[in-house]
Amino acid sequence: EVQLVESGGGLVQTGGSLRLSCATSGFTSDDYAMGWFRQAPGKEREGVSSISYDGTTYYDNSVKGRFTIFRDNAKNTVYLQMYNLKPEDTAVYYCAAAMGVRVATLWAGVYDYWGRGTQVTVSS
Repeated sequence: EVQLVESGGGLVQTGGSLRLSCATSGFTSDDYAMGWFRQAPGKEREGVSSISYDGTTYYDNSVKGRFTIFRDNAKNTVYLQMYNLKPEDTAVYYCAAAMGVRVATLWAGVYDYWGRGTQVTVSS
């Protein structure tokens, strides 16, 4: 059974940093892309960042230059390092896995598995 478990969310002031982790288990191959998505209250889910198995990354313009995605395949974990956080970054952050997808993409439709999310709150 594939499982994705996010951690690392919390409350931080504007300009602060957080590192989110997504621990994965149950995969039978390494051929998958990982993504981070977020959903703020009253808003649609949006893609934040994605990384392919070979480390190619993609970022939404809203986080480019502030967020960094990276993965440790030996630990089956994907991270989202967030710097210079802003109140508009407040949301529930979800990690997701797209099996057989070899590119970094924020197209949610290709993601097969999702975690339950972790709350990030940025105070002004």
